[in-house]
Amino acid sequence: MTSLQPHAKIIARRSADRGHSNHGWLDSHHTFAFSSYQNQEFTSFGALRVLNEDRVAPLSGFPTHPHRDAEIFSYILSGELTHRDSMHGKNPASSLGSINDHKADSFSVMRRGDVQFTTGGTGIAHSEQNEHSRLPVHFLQIWALPWKRSLPPTYHTKTFSEAAKRAGFVTIISPLQAGKEASAADEKAAVPTIPDTIPIHADFLMGAAIIAPGRRFGWNIGGGKEQQPGGIVQEQSDRKVYVHFPATAGGMARVRLLGNEPITLEEGDGAFVSGVDVGDELMVESVGEADAEVVVLDSN
Repeated sequence: MTSLQPHAKIIARRSADRGHSNHGWLDSHHTFAFSSYQNQEFTSFGALRVLNEDRVAPLSGFPTHPHRDAEIFSYILSGELTHRDSMHGKNPASSLGSINDHKADSFSVMRRGDVQFTTGGTGIAHSEQNEHSRLPVHFLQIWALPWKRSLPPTYHTKTFSEAAKRAGFVTIISPLQAGKEASAADEKAAVPTIPDTIPIHADFLMGAAIIAPGRRFGWNIGGGKEQQPGGIVQEQSDRKVYVHFPATAGGMARVRLLGNEPITLEEGDGAFVSGVDVGDELMVESVGEADAEVVVLDSN
């Protein structure tokens, strides 16, 4: 791996500059235009369309609502989030290492380390509720634009090890191995390009790490060239990488993104990284007083 090239750019997206809405039961910060926050300067970045950092109060949440033609995933930071959707009991083969058995009228209770993923495709309805009586739930809601419309709806749930994230970046999502022309059998098999990840219908990777103060981890752009013949992603050059630094440590954590002009991020901040190619490595250093949880979204 090589460090970032001279032409690479890192531009901070400060927490205070994000959109913000507080509905009482929901306190949400929007990196991109969403709902009542309509900022045409920030509508998407590569395939990344929505990145909301949400806190939902106890005994409240998002009632059942429809989605289509979007890849939607939730990354749980703390608390519990109960997920129900119109696919439960209809597509059990699509569940990867699922948290709960999916019975006919079942649900998934997600906790820290869990990721729930939905392909909206031709149409799906779901709800997300905090059914805990006392504690809020803090999570990231992320949408990516699929490479093809009218896909078959599906869902996946998977747990990712805290210990692994403390050893380096863990890849959570990678492209469906069969690609854009996947058959019905390919969709049912749901084989990701990188083993033990969740497959997505996009040229898109997601990774996460928990970095102790004084440590430095590297994210291999596009998954790196050495991992398999032909690479992991389709677009090899000019990748669009968004780094998000969730507010999980009460302001005690900070990270530095190392490039031609290093940038320090506070909790809630993010950064647009552009002009990077497969084979480059983005180094992230924890420079605060507490562990820093960092999420990377890498797309074409």
